[in-house]
Order: sequence, then structure tokens, then C-alpha cells
Amino acid sequence: MLKQYRLKNYHFQLVIYIIALSIIGILLIGSAKHSVQSKQIIGFIMGLIIMIVLSLIDYSFLLKFVWIYYAVMVVLLLLVLFAGDDAKGAQRWFKIGGIRFQPSEIAKIILILFFAYFFAKYEETINTVKTIVLSVIFVGIPLSLIYKQPDNSTTILTALIFAALLFISGLSYKIIMPVLGVSVPIVLIVLSYIYTHADALIKKGFYPATRIMSWLDPTNYADTAAQQRNSIWAIGSGQLFGKGLNNSVVTSMKNTNYIIEPQTDFIFAVAGEELGFIGTISIIILLLLIVIECILIARKAKDTSGKLICCGMGALIGFQAFINICVATGLMPNTGMTLPFVSYGLTSLVSLYMGMGIVLNVGLQPKKYS
Repeated sequence: MLKQYRLKNYHFQLVIYIIALSIIGILLIGSAKHSVQSKQIIGFIMGLIIMIVLSLIDYSFLLKFVWIYYAVMVVLLLLVLFAGDDAKGAQRWFKIGGIRFQPSEIAKIILILFFAYFFAKYEETINTVKTIVLSVIFVGIPLSLIYKQPDNSTTILTALIFAALLFISGLSYKIIMPVLGVSVPIVLIVLSYIYTHADALIKKGFYPATRIMSWLDPTNYADTAAQQRNSIWAIGSGQLFGKGLNNSVVTSMKNTNYIIEPQTDFIFAVAGEELGFIGTISIIILLLLIVIECILIARKAKDTSGKLICCGMGALIGFQAFINICVATGLMPNTGMTLPFVSYGLTSLVSLYMGMGIVLNVGLQPKKYS
């Protein structure tokens, strides 16, 4: 389980990037909603300790128990549907002693570990019908449970991570191209149907239609489009250096409560308003550096499972950050997705630190390591 590692192989630069990003997040959360800043600090300390501990545990040992992780994940996702805490029409959390725990956040890390093991084991048969069908079944079970919460954004993100892992595992272009050739038109047809039948879908309670239409047609759906519009104004108003953290400027979009959930989904808008272009570009650069480090560690991984763990975590952080920033800047419909290491959320933060701890251990065991 524990091995003798070489200190020179420890990626301290990755740890620095993560800590720097987390500190920026804590400062922004304190400005957006001061009452939850202390909880985020606790999550940061817990996450940091867990990351360091996991970075010293051989990831090959952890992969021996992936079936147990998978079973526990499915049980938790089932339980939350029946015994979870309801908030804003979604049942995604367990409430334990005033702290909310979101199983779907841990599920993303577990699925990365599971498919790192699964695709490495069946690497030679990755392009066979049996392996592809089995992998789709194994990802389909948790995806369907997450979708029922409902949590469309996490469902989409998890599906993207799975697709990235499948591609990196060596899926043939002979399979990829036909799938893209079918899926892209289907997506366009679905969007077209939503656009032409929006009112009927909204009346039936299909809430994604509201978000999609507020993005496609903000003039006629002004009320629901206001959140993203205000976010764009907030980012633009920060100009180069921002208005400063914890400012009392009366024209601030955050101070006048025009930004809903500023500590979570729209933390990037707070960053734009209070830290300006310099602050937002710093966040983007740190996120990019973390993803690049994951890729660099993956390239030197001693085996396929290690490579897939790193690529999976890189995909998770990259896709999630991209979607969050696109939503905040109006480039995508509102999805309700947090910004990695920056937004408030204990389960999200700690689970990310767990994943990065395992990535660090992969880095400690590069090729030719003895």
C-alpha cells in the first residue's frame, strides 16, 4: 500500500496551483456570502489533508476495491432519491448535522477510478461490442440515477468524462466517426424540437426547456435570462482590476442581489466584478495549468490505469470549468454547475482533492520507477 517514493517525482507545482485556486475561491466566497466562508475553509483543510494522504498510497492498491466503490456509489445514489434532502425541486443531498453531502460529486471520482481499472483490464478488447456494451451499462446505471434527482448538468458532465476515458483507452475512429455522425444531428434535432415546442414543454414541467429558450431567445424569456444577463454585466463592470473584494459599491451587481447563487454557480461573475480581467484570467490560467499537469503526469504514468486516472481528472476539471465559465459569460445555457476549487461546496471540493491526491500518486510512480 505504501511505497518508498522519490521526492523529486512529487509534483509540488500541481499542489501550489490547487492551493492558490482554492484560496482565491475562499476569498471570493467570503465576499459573495460570508456566512459560508468558514465551512469552505474547513473543506479546504480537510481536502488538503486527504490529498496528501492519498498521494502517498499506491493507486494500484486503491484500484483493487473499485467494485466495492461502485456498489457503494449505486446504493448512495439510490438512497438519496428516497431519503435525500429536497432543495429547489431537486433531491441530490443527504443532510447530516447541518452539513449537506452530495453523492453525485463523489460518484464522478469513483467512476474515473472504476473505468481506469475497467478499460485497463480490457484494453486489448476495447473495440469489441461486448466491452463497449458492458462499459455503457456500467456508466448508464449511475447516470440514470443522477438524472432522476434531477441533475442534468452532472449527468452531462459525467457522460463527457466517460467519453473522454473511452477515447483515450483506444476506441477506434471507425466507431467514433459513425457515432458522431449520428449523435450530432440528433442533438440538433432535439434543440430544434425544443425551440419549436418550447411553451408546451415548459407547461409540462420540462425545466431544461426554460433554460435553453432563455439562452436562445433572451428577449421573449427575459425573466429567466436575467441571471445570465446580470452575470455578463457584472463581469464587464469589473473592467481590468475590478471593484475590490468585499466592496460596498452601490452599483455592484452582487451587492444589489442581482446575481443569484453568487457563491456557487456564478462565482465567476463575482470574480469578474471584484477582481476584474486580471482576476478572471488568473483563475483560467490556474485551471489550465492543473489540467496540463494532469496530462503531463498521464504521459509518464507507468500503466494504462494510471494514465486514465490522470486524464479522467483532467477531463473532469477541464469540462466542468469550461461549462461554468461559458454559462457565466452567456456562451451556453444555464446549467447549475460549480467552478472547480473556486465555488462553494464541501462535497465538490473534498472530492476534487481526493481525485488530485490519486493523480499525485500516479506522478510518484513514473515509467522506469524502481
